[in-house]
Amino acid sequence: MSGEPVPGPAGGTRWRRFAAVLVPALAAAALLVGLTGTGGVAASFALSGERFKVSADRLVGEGFAQYGDVAATTAGQRPVLVSVIGRARITGLCQSALVRTPAGPVTFLVRAGDGERPVEVTNLVIDLHQLSGDAEFGEIEIGVDAATLGAPAGRTGRRGDIGQRADTVRITGLRQTAYAVNAGTFRLNGLRLSFLPGDHECF
Repeated sequence: MSGEPVPGPAGGTRWRRFAAVLVPALAAAALLVGLTGTGGVAASFALSGERFKVSADRLVGEGFAQYGDVAATTAGQRPVLVSVIGRARITGLCQSALVRTPAGPVTFLVRAGDGERPVEVTNLVIDLHQLSGDAEFGEIEIGVDAATLGAPAGRTGRRGDIGQRADTVRITGLRQTAYAVNAGTFRLNGLRLSFLPGDHECF
């Protein structure tokens, strides 16, 4: 009958919820594409207090500092280990975030810096939850007051807290989980973006 309402498509509410989760991830993807197109601009990535994974075949950096801190997120305060690198070249970069949706888990995946075109970063700041790999430091000082580190990007810790610094850092087989990654410039050579159903994280 013409007076009867036409039923909407099944699962409409579910897809609206899915879109609410998907849009922030796609916005981050668009930002990354913009970075590549402009050759690198100021960047800041975070996942609202959720941890994400980053791996790399090799990271070579100059001007390294590290200290403990507390990161304020929308999910509350998180204890973090802040790592700061003034300039870095990253080979085989992978960054992944597992997003839980009503339709099941989906992985937001970023890859860049393969072969002879590494990712180039300045004033890199990482709020770390966990880090592993084979590391080599040049001219390292351990036990420095975190407020006097003189870290790149003007980052320092609280007075009296312990910190460390080094002229150079080299990490192979890098595996880390983090709450946030910030950079002055982030040149993602050979960028590849994926949004894949299921769990396809970097490690």
